[in-house]
Amino acid sequence: MLHNLSFFIGRRYIGAKRRSHFISFISSVSMIGLTLGVAVLIIVLSVMNGFERELRERILGMVPHGSISSEAPLTDWEPIRERVLEHPAVRGAAPFISETAMLVSDRHSRGALVTGVDPRYLSDVSIIENHIVAGSIDALTAGNWNIVLGESLARQMGVVPGDRLNVLVPEVSVNIMGVQPRFKRFTVVALFKVGAQLDADTALIHIEDAATLKRMPGAVQGIQLSFNDLFQAPAVTRELAFDLDGRYFFTDWTRTQGNLFQAIQLEKRMVGLLLFMIIAVAAFNIISSLFMLVTEKQADIAILRTMGARPSQIMGIFIVQGGLVGAVGVLLGILFGIVGALTVADAVAAIERLFGFEVLDSGVYFINYLPSELRMDDVILIGSASLVVSFLSTLYPAYRAAKTMPAEALRYE
Repeated sequence: MLHNLSFFIGRRYIGAKRRSHFISFISSVSMIGLTLGVAVLIIVLSVMNGFERELRERILGMVPHGSISSEAPLTDWEPIRERVLEHPAVRGAAPFISETAMLVSDRHSRGALVTGVDPRYLSDVSIIENHIVAGSIDALTAGNWNIVLGESLARQMGVVPGDRLNVLVPEVSVNIMGVQPRFKRFTVVALFKVGAQLDADTALIHIEDAATLKRMPGAVQGIQLSFNDLFQAPAVTRELAFDLDGRYFFTDWTRTQGNLFQAIQLEKRMVGLLLFMIIAVAAFNIISSLFMLVTEKQADIAILRTMGARPSQIMGIFIVQGGLVGAVGVLLGILFGIVGALTVADAVAAIERLFGFEVLDSGVYFINYLPSELRMDDVILIGSASLVVSFLSTLYPAYRAAKTMPAEALRYE
């Protein structure tokens, strides 16, 4: 019987009536604290994963994952495109011409990044076609001098589809009127909205119009790339640039949007660390309840020792009790956390409908709903770390119980 003594008595202590109800109260608070801490941590990290996913799919779906360009215009770019597409990591490739320009309407002017694109290959490197909110991108044809604007940029310029504006590039033309900036009048044919800064500083024109504007007809500036795994972009873009004949420049999304995703990762780690303090507080409650239980059970410990129980068995009794409290709390927290992470979006939407307000204003944020993405690696990490903390919190009180001297404990009994 002695080999099952620790588990048997520890389990009995869980449901036994105690002289001090405060000990039971502290144990219950410890369990509830662990449950809440684990559940809230899973839900919050799932929401942050959802925001990260939306940013990754929207922003990095709009911008190229990588690009390869040349200092001189590329006139024979089709073989380069076909060659980079042979790499198994490359999902799509498209030619481009990019230039920072000044957009001037009848009432406003604003700088923007104007990119010349080939509509045949645009969907290979961008999801812009899925986010057109006015007009049609099919109107982006060569020779018609049409332009597609971000929704915020169009609002700031005071234009809508059908309006016209001038595009000034940082080059000059010399004619009988003297030296003048080079510009061309474009017609707005479509607006897009992804809900990010790109809406306020991005414009698209046909690549042939861009080549004419920059006086490089039939040539392109470089090749934009998209990858099956965007985190391979830095290494693969560099590899492709070095493999091509000639001298090429390369860049990738980590240089243009990397700070944004690093900030999200930092916030995720900091929020996770702060919320983990809830679990640490619950673990301290386990320590407190076990210390009080050891004090209450001094006589029982002494009797067990005189009956032949070893110190390790006495220690095991209190480890079992504290471990069961911790395990039940963590398991309930994981259950509630998973349910909460899967239903938080619907719950927030129901609250919005009930009280008539928006948690995320679509005019401020790039989405108007609360995203959530449950990742099992987060659940496993949170559950494992919580169980370890709960187990460690039982060791010192159990060690103190094992050090109880029978003669001292029974002196006044």
